[in-house]
Amino acid sequence: MAEAGAHLTSSTGGEQPSIFELLAQESLMEAVKPALRHAVKVLAESNPSCFGFLWRRFDEFYLLLDVLLQNHFLSNCSASFSENFYGLKRLAKGKGPGLHGKTRWRSLLLLCLLPYLRAKLEATFARQREEEDFSIRLAQSRVQKLYRAAVAVYPYVNSAWRAWIFCQQLLFVFGTVRTHHPLLWLAGVRLARLTERDIRDMEANKSKTGIMAGDSTVQRLRWLTSQVARGLAVSLSTSLSLGVFFLQFLEWWYSSDNQAAANSLTSLPAPPPPLHLHTEDSAGDGMHCPLCRKLRVNAAALSTSGFVFCYRCIFAFVKANRRCPISGYPTELQHLIKIYSPDS
Repeated sequence: MAEAGAHLTSSTGGEQPSIFELLAQESLMEAVKPALRHAVKVLAESNPSCFGFLWRRFDEFYLLLDVLLQNHFLSNCSASFSENFYGLKRLAKGKGPGLHGKTRWRSLLLLCLLPYLRAKLEATFARQREEEDFSIRLAQSRVQKLYRAAVAVYPYVNSAWRAWIFCQQLLFVFGTVRTHHPLLWLAGVRLARLTERDIRDMEANKSKTGIMAGDSTVQRLRWLTSQVARGLAVSLSTSLSLGVFFLQFLEWWYSSDNQAAANSLTSLPAPPPPLHLHTEDSAGDGMHCPLCRKLRVNAAALSTSGFVFCYRCIFAFVKANRRCPISGYPTELQHLIKIYSPDS
């Protein structure tokens, strides 16, 4: 029995990686994104005017970095960043070494674009659930209703996708299939361990890049652009390689239940009093909404800044901008606190 399952944990001999190596390289990038998100959030809280847009567009910012990083490693190492970090490579089915043409572009799309779209769907699903929790329904058109219906179906599709992944990994453990993840099967590749020859070939490819004396201006410009992109990807990959364990620790620390106080009123500095909001018709009464400038209806406060607004006004603003309209602090819908007067 032990001899039959020895290949599952073996780290020496053969090109077939163990299931534990494959799961470890997957968890690497899954830990990097939350840790980088927290770093961007700290920057946005320290200086909302300069870094607030990074927090509001974090998914697009991360997608750009991910495309540069993964494209560099797929082109030069025939593997993603995390796969190369664990000494793995991608082999195209029925083809020679390396990734070429459609196989490389398909791998890049499945590595970067699909997780981006999935993150957007999960964020949309979370917002729809928050609307239900807050018992608020904004005006909706027919297209928006269809959009809500599609979002409602997403949890079932996600459950089916996770079941597919589990079955694929189970079949890989028993040796029935050669890929442990559906994305690898869709990309038409499988994972194998790097050999000494692979490492020598990668070093040789790095020394071949350059421009010749007879190259045209377009070729020189294309080479310069590729070198800039390569340098950015190398610097990014080097910094991630050096700080990956710190990022994993940071992600674990801030996802711990002990950090529940991060959403409390003391997690951000208190903003200055809204003296600039006092106008002739609202000065002194404190009953007007800073957004619509009318008497507040269904008052709600933001726990991140302490300002009070109309519930519908602040709900729509936070949903669209994910920040406080007065202080600029990063804000989510769960930071809204409804205020009930004793008379109501």
